[in-house]
Amino acid sequence: MRPLPGPAPAPGFADPVADSQRTFRALLDAIARPGTVARVGAAVAAPAPLSPAAAASLLTLVDFETPLWLDPAARAPEVDTWLRFHCGAPLVPDAAQARFALVAGPATALLPLDRFPAGDDAYPDRSATLIVLVADLRPGSGWRLTGPGIEDEARLAVDGLPAGFAAAWAANRALFPRGIDLFLAAGDRVAALPRTVRIEE
Repeated sequence: MRPLPGPAPAPGFADPVADSQRTFRALLDAIARPGTVARVGAAVAAPAPLSPAAAASLLTLVDFETPLWLDPAARAPEVDTWLRFHCGAPLVPDAAQARFALVAGPATALLPLDRFPAGDDAYPDRSATLIVLVADLRPGSGWRLTGPGIEDEARLAVDGLPAGFAAAWAANRALFPRGIDLFLAAGDRVAALPRTVRIEE
């Protein structure tokens, strides 16, 4: 294999098997119990603006078969090199082509949600999953969440999403069984919004 030009990319998982398993369990717990905040706990180095939770999620979920879209805030040469080296994911220029999307600047690049693939009634799994970098996640306050995986209600405050997100999410939820799913990453913590969850502000 020919070496990559320029400096070597930052390392990925310190222990690829154990760290990917640990991250997968955290992501599974987050999406099974919306409103909870899980700590990834995997040792991972990645270039800015990737947070540890976002980087670990990409290493766990994305591979050479999953077209990945990057928003403008994530389109740095170091990020491109790191993703190609560790994930092998094909980077696509259009959000409509993505199976996964990395949104590092949600205030300007997250909406409208309907430009991401929502699948179709026969194949709702052909939708996009978004990994969104946010400033903070605080369980126990903020939005009221209800839906599958939530016994009564859950509370989750999210800093860094654009105005109008809750309305856009209601439109996404109305597409069920179609629709996109979100992982919200802040530092080494992650929360999930599956398409079935209702948000009340």
